[in-house]
Amino acid sequence: MTAVEPRTEAEQRALDAVDVDAIVGDLRELVAIPSVGGTAAEHDAQQWCADKLAGLGHRVDHWRIDVDELARHPEFPGQEAERDEAYGCVGVSSEGDPALVFCGHTDVVPPGDLDRWPDRDPYALRIDDGIAAGRGTCDMKGGVVAFLGALQALRAAGVELARPVAVHSVVAEEDGGLGAFATLQRGHRGEACVIAEPTQNTIVAANGGSLTFRLEVPGQSTHGSTRYRGVNALDKLAELLPVLRELESRRNVDPDPLVEHLEIPYPLSVGKAHVGDWASTVPDLAVAEGRYGVRLGESVEQAKAEFAAAVAEACAADPWLAEHPVRVTWPGGIFASGRFPEGHPLLEETRQAIVAAGGPDPEVLGAPYGSDLRQYAATGMPTLTYGPGDVRYAHADDEHVTIADLEQCARTFVLLAINRCGIA
Repeated sequence: MTAVEPRTEAEQRALDAVDVDAIVGDLRELVAIPSVGGTAAEHDAQQWCADKLAGLGHRVDHWRIDVDELARHPEFPGQEAERDEAYGCVGVSSEGDPALVFCGHTDVVPPGDLDRWPDRDPYALRIDDGIAAGRGTCDMKGGVVAFLGALQALRAAGVELARPVAVHSVVAEEDGGLGAFATLQRGHRGEACVIAEPTQNTIVAANGGSLTFRLEVPGQSTHGSTRYRGVNALDKLAELLPVLRELESRRNVDPDPLVEHLEIPYPLSVGKAHVGDWASTVPDLAVAEGRYGVRLGESVEQAKAEFAAAVAEACAADPWLAEHPVRVTWPGGIFASGRFPEGHPLLEETRQAIVAAGGPDPEVLGAPYGSDLRQYAATGMPTLTYGPGDVRYAHADDEHVTIADLEQCARTFVLLAINRCGIA
């Protein structure tokens, strides 16, 4: 472990200016915007960020994304929510090429059963014993307000950076990454990027990818009283499930060292199934959709090919499916894998900033879920993830982030910005 240098007077002044109450106040405002992917509130959250960045004195690019045009791009990452418009938002502290980019998404997933939330309100921030709870607090509005709080502290302390720092506020991360893709296509870049997704006191240097698959399993309908004349599509779907589980097991043999700590580095799961339309009819179609993990370093095309081959092999072994094969398609978002380049100084700089800000020396790990990291990394921009919260509470009805974690991350971002951008 490299020794952490003593803090300079400017660094200490900026750390002292971190206003935790203001950060929590920002989180309250941002959580109150129900920015579920594909809704009008997604645009409202981007407007909130644009206003905050303008208040920090940043040069703000807040634009309407041409979703239809973007969707025609051969590398478009897909989307699962219905959108006819979306907005990008980038703030840059001064002229020139940013030495550091802070990135965060403002969209959230739907809240689910409202009865599971206090007062049936997922969007009211609740503070109890140092914990801030509500939809989006962990994933990842807590990260967004943490880096905004860091930039506000620098401004309040009168610390002027020698090189620009940028903020990329993006939408549609949860269902593919349209917002980050649009931001990068617009030409916004930086020397290095930190995405403030929840990492629970670790640095995430790699993400496995994920794809959404759809299986259309054919059967042959008949009256339920003469079921022996038909072929039940549900039975055929059930026969495929062990094949998928065996495929998952095979793909998780000897995983990359960054993800070997995970119980299942590259999970495969069926999340939706629909079979039949009448109780007394043998169903002639079963449709199942699920999530399929992409291994680190594996292309999306390779991952798809291995999945399709496993399904085709199972079909060939079944007399009915050999004549009526399962149709495999790939709807929704396309999350490739991505990783931080070995040897780049951002990793050590981030580790030192965490420790100097009062945090524990972090482990460097990989994560099994997709994120915008892979899109930034694909442009050649070294990108890692560090932010407040524990991903186990993302998308949950007990979603929360600790206020101590918000403060720790804001302090870390203060020091990292000073270190990477320098003081004027």
